[in-house]
This record gives sequence, C-alpha cells and structure tokens, in this order.
Amino acid sequence: MSKFKNEQPRGILYKESGADHFSLSRFCPCEKLAFFVEHYWIVKWDLRGQEPYDQNILSHPSVHLVFEKENTWFWGVVSGKYTRRLDGKGKVVGVKFRPGAFYPFYQKPVSGFTDAKLEFTDVFDEDIKIIESQILGHKKNQHMIEEAENFLINYLPERDSKIENINNILDIVKDDPSILKVDDLTDRFMISKRTLQRLFKNYVGVSPKWVIQRYRLHEAAEKMASGFTDNWPQIAMDLGYFDQSHFIKDFRKIVGRTPKDYLDNL
Repeated sequence: MSKFKNEQPRGILYKESGADHFSLSRFCPCEKLAFFVEHYWIVKWDLRGQEPYDQNILSHPSVHLVFEKENTWFWGVVSGKYTRRLDGKGKVVGVKFRPGAFYPFYQKPVSGFTDAKLEFTDVFDEDIKIIESQILGHKKNQHMIEEAENFLINYLPERDSKIENINNILDIVKDDPSILKVDDLTDRFMISKRTLQRLFKNYVGVSPKWVIQRYRLHEAAEKMASGFTDNWPQIAMDLGYFDQSHFIKDFRKIVGRTPKDYLDNL
C-alpha cells in the first residue's frame, strides 16, 4: 500500500489560495517503482457554480504522466510558468518520474517534448480509454494509485546508472544555494560542460543552467510564502545571488511579477 508523502511540495505558487479551490494528495511509490517514480499525485476539485481558478506552478525538471478523462498525456518539463485552469468538477492522477527516469521508457531525447505533450500511445501500446477507466473509475485515492502502479510495473525497463548520477547532481543543486553556474557543477563532479549538457538534454529535457535557476526560484517562493521579510538583499544573498537585481530579474522573468508584487498578493 502506497504511503502519503508528507514533505511539502515546492513550486506551487499562491498555495493558500489554491487550497481553497482544490485538494492535493501525494503518495510514495512501491519499492519496485521507486527507482523510476518520485511520487504520485492526485488533484480533485469541485468548482461548480464558481468562477474557474487558474493555478500557477513553477515546474520541476521531471516528466509527468497525467491521467485525466479523455485528456491523458505525458507532459515534458515546462520551462516557464505553468498555468492550469480548473473548472467545473474533476480529478487527475499524476505520475511524477524522477528526473531523467522517463528516458528508459522512451529511449529518445526527452528534450524533444520540453514545453509540449507526448501521446500516451507513443510510449505504451495500450487503449488509453480502458486505462483511464481502470484508474479514474475508482473513488478512493489509494485504489487509483494501485491501478496506476500495476500498469507501470508491466512496462518496467532496465535500470540506467545515469539516472542516479543525474539525481545526485540535482540533490547538490537543491541543497547548496551557492551553486549558480554550470561551472560550479562541472568542478564539483569533475565532468565536462559538454558532457553534462548532453546528459541533461537527453535525460532531463532542460539544461543544467535552467535547473539551477529553477531551484533557486523555488527556494525564493518558499521563503516568501513562509513569511520571510521583504529584505530583498538578504534574500538574494541567502540564495547565493551576487546582488538583488539579478534575483529580482530572474524572479520576474519566470513568475511574471516582481518579488514584492508576489509577496503583496500572497
């Protein structure tokens, strides 16, 4: 039986407002799938009689398989801000692959569908309507997850050692805010920039530079959501930026607001 994942998700903007419009549950994968799957997630909403709600997300460097009635896709990494409109009543069941771990299923460069969707049948030779019915037909979250896991287990590819290497690199980026340049990673892991970029292009779908910037922005959004002061020079320094202007520029470019505007609208 899959366990709830209690770790707070990063990348969801305006979390408090979102919690008023939808529910999010996350589950850990079983042991057989833990090498490939980071977690499962289920979003449910009932906005009948209400205005549609736009949820904004700063995506992670992961591919997602999203099961939704008549709307199931593999989603590549979204390089900008992802916005999902929720309307009426619905639910989706998502599989978040570990960074790089979708490649063994696909065997093609993941960058080929960054900022795009991939047909379910491009990967699995199955009738998607039947699969959707088997997974989404259940009312209980646990049963939907079990159906999704049973399906994936039938298609498990060989494990690829490059996936662990990629996730070791990403863990360092997440945990060390002083890493701001690709050169910081090439020096740390003694790997050439060209090799690292090719690895990320094929397996992750985005560049190492993108990953560094995205994790820094995740951390900034979390600091602001937790009530951190609007001392922008201090925030910029804590995140490893050389000055606040670079931090503000990066934040506004992706989120669409300055940090102050974002903070004022939390």
